[in-house]
Amino acid sequence: MWKLIGLVSLQTFFLAGGQVLLKIAMQQLGKFEWTWAYFKTVLVDWWLLACGISFGFAAVLWLYIIKRFPFSQAYPLTSMAFVFGMIAAWLVFGESIPLSRWIGLIMVVAGCFLIMR
Repeated sequence: MWKLIGLVSLQTFFLAGGQVLLKIAMQQLGKFEWTWAYFKTVLVDWWLLACGISFGFAAVLWLYIIKRFPFSQAYPLTSMAFVFGMIAAWLVFGESIPLSRWIGLIMVVAGCFLIMR
C-alpha cells in the first residue's frame, strides 16, 4: 500500500511539475501566435524542454504503476496532482487560495486514503 502511495505521489509530482513548467514557459513566451516565428521560439525554449522531461518521467512511472498495481486503486490516487498543483499555485505563482479550496483539497486527500483502505 505505501509503495503505491509513494510511487503515485512521485508520479503526480512530476505531472504537476510539468504543468507548472508549462505555465512558466507560456508566461515567458508572450502572446500566443499561429506563426512560424512564434513556433521557432517555442521549439528552443528551455522551460518547455524541462516540462517535456517532467511529463516523460511521469509517463514512465505511470506505466510501471499500472503494470504492477490495481487500476482501481492507482488511478484515483492521481487526484493527488491537484494537491501539488494548488500548492504550486500558492508557492510558485503567489496565487491567493480561498479557504473553500483548502477544504476541498483536504477532502481529496481524505478520499485518497479511503480508496487505499
